[in-house]
Amino acid sequence: QVQLVESGGGSAQPGGSLRLSCAASGSSSDSYAMGWYRQFPGEQRELVAAILPDSSTTYRDDVKGRFTIARASAKNEIYLQMSNLRIEDTAVYYCYAMPGGILSWGQGTQVTVSS
Repeated sequence: QVQLVESGGGSAQPGGSLRLSCAASGSSSDSYAMGWYRQFPGEQRELVAAILPDSSTTYRDDVKGRFTIARASAKNEIYLQMSNLRIEDTAVYYCYAMPGGILSWGQGTQVTVSS
């Protein structure tokens, strides 16, 4: 299991940008799948984007072309660059990691998009 520390998030206007970061500690140096889910009030978490050990990425359809997930220079740290934000992107965003197939979650960070 790893400990995940998230940073970033906050408020933005529609069309604006925000960047989320997630650093994993307490893990081996091997690469593993990491990514972001988001959760709307009263709903289940939904996958936003993921990056796999081979650096391939996947996105949900409504963020494609607007969000970019990538690994930082430290390979157990990722970021999610969110651009052209929409009001419907407002949610709590959770980082996750799966070293050895064991799922760990970050504490969550609020993203609010409003005019």
